[in-house]
Amino acid sequence: MAPTVTDATGQPGANGSAGASGTAAASGTTGTAASAGSSAQAGADAQAGTSRQAGATTRTVTELADGRELIYYDRGTPPTARAVADLRPLDAVAPSSEVRQDPMTGAWVTVAAHRQARTYHPPADECPLCPSREGRLSEIPAGDYQVAVFENRFPSLAGEPGTHPVPPALDDPLHSRGPGIGRCEVVCFTADHDASFADLDEDHARLVLDAWTDRTAELSALPGVRQVYCFENRGTEIGVTLAHPHGQVYALPFVPPRTAKMIDRAARHRAATGRNLFDDLVAAERASVGSGPVASASADSPAGNSPSDYPEDSRVVLAGEYWTAFVPFAARWPYEVHLFPNRRVPDFTGLNEDERAEFPRIYLDLLRRFDRLFGDGDQQVRAPYIAAWHQAPAGHEDELALHLELFTVRRTADKLKYLAGTESGMEAFMNDVAPEFAARRLREVGQAPAAASNPETTPDTTPETTADTTAEEAQR
Repeated sequence: MAPTVTDATGQPGANGSAGASGTAAASGTTGTAASAGSSAQAGADAQAGTSRQAGATTRTVTELADGRELIYYDRGTPPTARAVADLRPLDAVAPSSEVRQDPMTGAWVTVAAHRQARTYHPPADECPLCPSREGRLSEIPAGDYQVAVFENRFPSLAGEPGTHPVPPALDDPLHSRGPGIGRCEVVCFTADHDASFADLDEDHARLVLDAWTDRTAELSALPGVRQVYCFENRGTEIGVTLAHPHGQVYALPFVPPRTAKMIDRAARHRAATGRNLFDDLVAAERASVGSGPVASASADSPAGNSPSDYPEDSRVVLAGEYWTAFVPFAARWPYEVHLFPNRRVPDFTGLNEDERAEFPRIYLDLLRRFDRLFGDGDQQVRAPYIAAWHQAPAGHEDELALHLELFTVRRTADKLKYLAGTESGMEAFMNDVAPEFAARRLREVGQAPAAASNPETTPDTTPETTADTTAEEAQR
């Protein structure tokens, strides 16, 4: 069951219960109220007054100058500074996008031409995700924050059904289209511009988990939303245009291709075996370790810190009592790790307190290992990565499983993995690193001391600038 995220006024947030529906009525310290919905039901399920308890998560809902929603998430009672108004002279946002279906594959493509004007690599002193200060107003009016979530000013998807000025779908199977309904939110993990998710302490990482859970509960109840997707892109090599540590949440009006493939594979596995695909997958990977490290993992001695804990061919990177991280058997990327709760749940709202309590240690450990992969002695390179949280879409909660797919596009300290013609053109991946080797390497870097988990950013060297570019890459 989801934890209680309580509004600053003492009212429970959207995830007072795992089955919350509708948009929560969340009145922040500014007195600005969001649209009414599930707050009454959530209030019956949640414990009142938890906003005053030390360590409990509270949220303050307010609005930006152009009417977009802004939510602050804090531990305990938030400071009164959360009531500060957005003083920027912003015009109301009126994004217009549409979705078009590829008749050859059935995949939906979002067309959002207004995003061409979005902010692109601003200097650090003009970062729109840093707290506001005198003479420099940002997307975050407060002078400081712990975690902040707001509606993207340049969203790919926005609005509710019937509100977009997009022509109705054509009665033509070759040109199916529709309005780009949905919602796109930005999640600022910390006010520290120079930090990274891996630099957070466990309590702060838990706060981010609570924010993801709250957004999942609220957004999944919006009309027309099929799936809620939480993710983080890190690094210029990935294509990130804002350096501040942040992620995003998309409320999608369609089931994306990768999820559709998982639905199909899960159905085939059920028909062939009578069992759940994801249950069998996690069990098989954990079985490769044996009974020792997995069974004895604890907060003081997490499994996977010693490479000798595992058989040479095991793909498990680390395992706790409630979570397991492993390199997939058919990994697409040079270093790719999937993280599952050992007990299958459809999304963040289904995690219990034990699973939530262990999550920060496991997730931070995993991210810090990625930052140690390509370092040289004391000098470390922050690995560019995508952290993609897959949650079950509406109607498939019984078969699909919450899990993370984390991967980097770096394959060595000075080489990037670019999608070649077979991958971009045919979606047929070719991996330069054996999954079993990648798992061993990720287990080895777990030996690094905790102090090494805050890497210094070093200049990136792409394959085009290295002297040892191979013929293979020249052909790509």
